[in-house]
This record gives sequence, C-alpha cells and structure tokens, in this order.
Amino acid sequence: MTDIFAPHHLGDLGLANRIVMAPMTRTRAEEDGVPTALMADYFAQRASAGLILTDCTWISDQGRGIIRSPGIANAAHVAGWRKVTDAVHRAGGKIFLQIWHCGRVAHASFRDGARPVAPSALPAAGQIYTPEGYVGFETPRALETSEILPIAAEFGHATRRAREAGFDGVELHGAFGYLIDQFLQDVSNHRDDAFGGAISKRCRFLLEAVQAAIGAWAPERVGVKLSPANTFYGMGDSDPEAVFSYACERLSDLGIAYIHLMEPPKGSEADAPMRDVARSLRPFVGTRLIANGGLDLDAAKALLDDGVADLVSFGVPYIANPDLVSRLAHGWPLAEAHHDQWYGEGPGGYTDFPTYGEAPTREAAQ
Repeated sequence: MTDIFAPHHLGDLGLANRIVMAPMTRTRAEEDGVPTALMADYFAQRASAGLILTDCTWISDQGRGIIRSPGIANAAHVAGWRKVTDAVHRAGGKIFLQIWHCGRVAHASFRDGARPVAPSALPAAGQIYTPEGYVGFETPRALETSEILPIAAEFGHATRRAREAGFDGVELHGAFGYLIDQFLQDVSNHRDDAFGGAISKRCRFLLEAVQAAIGAWAPERVGVKLSPANTFYGMGDSDPEAVFSYACERLSDLGIAYIHLMEPPKGSEADAPMRDVARSLRPFVGTRLIANGGLDLDAAKALLDDGVADLVSFGVPYIANPDLVSRLAHGWPLAEAHHDQWYGEGPGGYTDFPTYGEAPTREAAQ
C-alpha cells in the first residue's frame, strides 16, 4: 500500500506527503494583478500540503481573464509573489505557480477595451463577472498564425519570472476551457493551419508552451494540468480520449514533472465526455500523475494503491481547512465553506478559517 502521508520526491524536490493543494481562483489580488500580503498568509496557512499550486496567474496583459486575478507579467508581480513564496518556505512548504492565458474566457471591460483572443472566433458559453456584473461572453478575435508562437514563448518568460519570485516550479494551465484547452479541443478550434485540424496540430500550442517553460528552467520543474472531462464554457471534443492520450504521451516524452488530470465534476459524470479520467489515461502517462476531482480520502488512497496516481490533489476542502493534512491523518471532521465564500475580497472566507484544534466549538456548530 502507498502511504498518502509519507514523504515523496518530485524530481529533486522533497515533498512532505503526497497531498497536493489544487489551484483555485480566489480573487484576492490587487486590481493590477499584484499578489497581496493576505495571499501570503493564506498559502502559508496551508503549507503542510506536500505541494501547493496557486491560483491561475496571467502570463501577459493579453492573457488576463478573471477580475482580481494575480499576474506574473512584470516586476511588481514578481515582488508580490516573492512575499508569498518566502512565507510558504518559512512554513516548510513547497509551491508551484500555475501560469495561464485565458483566451476567449475574458471580457474587454476589464482589459482596457481589448477583445479576447482565441484559436477561432467562437465565443465561450455562459457568463463572466466584470466590474458591471455578469455579462455574456464576447466573440473573440481569432489569432493570426504569426501571433501563436510568441504567445507560447510568453509561458517561458512567465516561468523565468516565477523562478525569480522564488517558486519551486510552474504548472501550465491546460484545463478548464482556457487558451491551451481551446487549442486542444475541436469544439473551440476550427483552424486549418499548423495549429488546427489533426490532433497533432491541435496539441502543438500546448507542446510549444511547455517547451518554452522547460527552456526557462528544467523539465522537472514544470507540470501541466488537463481536464478531458470538462464541459464548462461550452468545451468538448469529438474524440477526447484520442486527443488527451496523445497529449499525455507527448508531454511525457518531454520529461516534465507531472501531468495533473481532472475528473468530471461531481454530478456531471453521466454527461461527461470522459469518465474515470486518471484510470483511462494512466497507460499514456510516462511521468507522475496527479489525480484531482471531488476525491475523499478513501478514493484518493485507492488511486494511489492501484498505481493510477502518484499524488492526489484536493481543492474545495482546502478552502475551509488550512490544516487538511492533519484532519485527514487523524480522521477529524472537515469544515465546509459555502459557495458564497469562495470568491471575494478581504480575509472573510479566506484566511479566517481556524485549524481543528483552534476552534472545535465553532466547527461543531456548522
């Protein structure tokens, strides 16, 4: 049996355990994307995770897509993140920066009027929160072929800045319907050039971006997150198993640290384009696999024991349980965060959740 609480090596990094804090958007950065002291407190509180993955963080002004999301596009961003990484390292943790380009999942109203860009001029499904409230997605501008490789190179520039900011590595956000995912899946990529059509061409942008990140640091300091079963923002593919098995094989060939795979959201399995994502794609992953998506401790242990996953990530449970590792290890009950606490401003619902030993009375009342 694999001990989920035992130390594990991720390349040359020693992790305290096999539990990963999944990346989650929490909208606590400044309006210009500079990380705040509050964010340093938040991540340091959760430093007992084997590995922390940050909020999705924009690599360039063009890549910005969520209000009050952090950036890694300039020196002020680097300085802000350095306070975060220093706090996490003082607390004994390891932390990767999730780097991201939103693509079509954005709105001109908080981008100085600039339209979102995408592989094809096809809008995302649903709505986005802007300074004026929720609005429908705009039709993006289709990228010119000559623009695509320079955007891939930005992932390398962002990786250099992440290294300067003191991170232990980076995770490229290839999931959830953002730009990399938009290139991968044929519902959002209708191109007929070198970046569209055949699966190998649709995967090219992902692989170019990953190679840029590797060139800026090292393969063992780079991971990738993918979500083959995600349908948010109208995503989907006519043959997801073919696309993502190919992507996993090619990423493994590059020697990256891990591939982080998302299961379908709970309750959506019947309609998901793929089920049992980690088990289905494990044969194609020649590096470490991090499994993510609605896991409890028993399910996480089963994935480790069966050799499907090497690490497991938890998202929502980390919102209200900064001491999640201790709670899982001792069988202590988990606190719950209501959905209206997931996003916002200030410490409420962010850094004000106590550890189990600090406030048993409060948790007993929840």
